[in-house]
Amino acid sequence: MSQHERLVIIGSGPAGYTAALYAARADLRPLLFEGDQPGGQLTITSEVENYPGFPEAILGPELMERMKKQAERFGTRFELGEVTRVDLSRRPFQIWQEDRLFTADALIVATGASAKWLNIPSEKAYQGRGVSACATCDGFFFRGAEVAVVGGGDTAMEEATFLTKYATRVHVVHRRDELRASRIMQDRVRKNPKIELVLSHVIDEILGDARGVSGVRLKSTRDGSSRVVPLKGVFMGIGHEPNTALFRGQLAMNEVGYLQVRAPTSATSVPGVFAAGDVSDPSYRQAVSAAGSGCVAAIDAERFLGEHASEK
Repeated sequence: MSQHERLVIIGSGPAGYTAALYAARADLRPLLFEGDQPGGQLTITSEVENYPGFPEAILGPELMERMKKQAERFGTRFELGEVTRVDLSRRPFQIWQEDRLFTADALIVATGASAKWLNIPSEKAYQGRGVSACATCDGFFFRGAEVAVVGGGDTAMEEATFLTKYATRVHVVHRRDELRASRIMQDRVRKNPKIELVLSHVIDEILGDARGVSGVRLKSTRDGSSRVVPLKGVFMGIGHEPNTALFRGQLAMNEVGYLQVRAPTSATSVPGVFAAGDVSDPSYRQAVSAAGSGCVAAIDAERFLGEHASEK
């Protein structure tokens, strides 16, 4: 026995909730699967200062709760938990949550991307209190402080360069003795007097107290020696991973797994399936750009359903 829907949305960050808001206002009565972490990455963000309309800033979880309530007000329905399998080979699309089957005439994928972390206990303890995976989002909070960036690729170099706008010193910590970044990015970092390269080292532990991060203990990958560096912020620059495993082999992706869309639309390689937010955005990854793409996906889905109404 299956439950049929005109529109299903998978994902509950700014993209998913905005898509739901627009779709609900278009009388599509969307069903949104929230996943195991409703609200997405913003639920582990403390203050959001760069979302339009909140001059005094707003807590990430509160912003997501407001978005959800707004979508709910117009008729969005919600299912907690992960979607475990999809079949997009024919319409209506088939979507499973464990052994429950749902079918949909159209689908919006807003499953986001996950930052890659070090996976050490102290990292989790200080997330939102000095540990971040987004320099653009949180760099402002570290004006006049020393910070560290973890990573050796272009992402880390971009984060480090951006952070020099605010920080007095940026320590770039990389486990190997050579950077992986492109030559132009390496040259830019090496010429910047506010950036110090700490090669052949890893962060063994993030140190701090009730107020937040106070430093890091670095460990040499060459001889195992360790030292403590006092600083106030630690930024992960080891990249993001799009949450697209569910769609592998069914939707076109780039070489690292981001869904490909036919810009300026949100249309994927399968007619009737649309993508919004970080799942198809390796470049910007901002709450406001994700929300904007959620609006685009909902309008695209509404038009698609209108054009294919006669197929029912």
